[in-house]
Amino acid sequence: MHSMQLAPTEQRTSNAALLTTLAPVLPAVAILLLWWPSLSASFQFDDWNVIVNEPRVHSLAAWWQSMPGIRPLLKLSYALNMTIDAGPTGFRVVNILIHALSATLVWSLLRTRGIRAGLAEVDASGAALIAALVFALHPAQTEAVTYISGRSSALAGCFCLLSLYCWVRSEQTERAAWLAACCICFGLAAATKETALILPLALLLYSADRPWALTVKRLTPLLLLMVLMFCVALSLPTYRRLLAVSLDTRTIGENVLTQSQAVLYLAGQLIRIANSNVDPQLPVVTSLNWPSVALCLAWLSILGIASSNVRRAPVSAFAVLWFLLWLAPTNSLLPRLDVANDRQLYLALMGPAWWLAARLTSWQRHRPALLLVAVGILLAALSWATYQRNRVYQTEIAFWQDAAERDPDNSRAANNLGMAYAVDCRFNEAAKEFQRASTLSPDDYVSRINLILLHKGQLPGVDAQRCAATTSR
Repeated sequence: MHSMQLAPTEQRTSNAALLTTLAPVLPAVAILLLWWPSLSASFQFDDWNVIVNEPRVHSLAAWWQSMPGIRPLLKLSYALNMTIDAGPTGFRVVNILIHALSATLVWSLLRTRGIRAGLAEVDASGAALIAALVFALHPAQTEAVTYISGRSSALAGCFCLLSLYCWVRSEQTERAAWLAACCICFGLAAATKETALILPLALLLYSADRPWALTVKRLTPLLLLMVLMFCVALSLPTYRRLLAVSLDTRTIGENVLTQSQAVLYLAGQLIRIANSNVDPQLPVVTSLNWPSVALCLAWLSILGIASSNVRRAPVSAFAVLWFLLWLAPTNSLLPRLDVANDRQLYLALMGPAWWLAARLTSWQRHRPALLLVAVGILLAALSWATYQRNRVYQTEIAFWQDAAERDPDNSRAANNLGMAYAVDCRFNEAAKEFQRASTLSPDDYVSRINLILLHKGQLPGVDAQRCAATTSR
């Protein structure tokens, strides 16, 4: 008997159907498996200030009384978490589920965008799956998922992706209900993190293959909503105070020069998968210099070239513009105290991931074995780096030891490591770190005060009786 073989066209159709069936769940399953061990990790860094020691998110009533305020939906999510489970495990479960939903949306959106860019259905599905897995498993995402305070980036990003999904559905069906849902998700994203106000430009980029006039017309309600939310934000004292602090941090000119290097650093984080650092002390450029000017001109040139090739090279142009667009709110004009952090890559990573996936998928016809090997190595490397990164979050000592080892000149990391040692009753090690922090940064009085309070047995957060009992055993 002869076995029946499918014709090449039928085989590709069958492959596309299989990918379409399995692909939506694969990134989510991978996330659940990879992040499961992180559930036992402790609270870290800003978690104490914005969640554990912040009474305004300790109950729904307290949250309501604190309104109107900054990032109301984010704080509501904290209050709901505190009501259900005040421990770090419950918070991380929510973060992981948010990330899983986002990865599924990334697959759906990139598959549709790939087909619209001219890719065959099986290629579009394959590229979208690889990109969604890279988005899901990249170690840079740990700062938006494992780090509980990073929820602002992950939750706002998830709402942005939901808004984009509704936007696509409104294009496909021409139903007003989908456009209304798009606006609602946009509002939820902005209520989670103000950087989401950039979303209408992301929708414009996603629909760059459509007639511009029609897209802009459909964007009108979102643009009006963006202006309204911007005005509401400026009417709140907290946002005005944050804006004033931002503008006092450094001049806009200094920030542009500084961020030209910060964006390069963040681009490098995409490929330096073992280089994650929760507290990178990137330099601030305070005077005009040719390297920084040249870098600014280079970024402007890249932006111009990508913009002019949106239709001729849709995948490459989308990857570049998407990356720069989602970094713009935090890494362009307005200064921030911390120059850059990995969590700013949460949505930005989607563009470069798709470009890489599309390049790999092009091997599908002529080098399928090489494609499988390359994708396998890539995903294994990302998974291992993320697993190792998640281990850093297990304890505060491990967290700050990692930061201090990656940047021995970081005085803040040294001071916080000293605090972690002190809370763990390791006073000699704590004293050494406080002393090291004050040596690294002579103008920083915090570490010197901590050292004095440590010697007096009055350091806040340290249970003196527990430490005494531990020492006497």
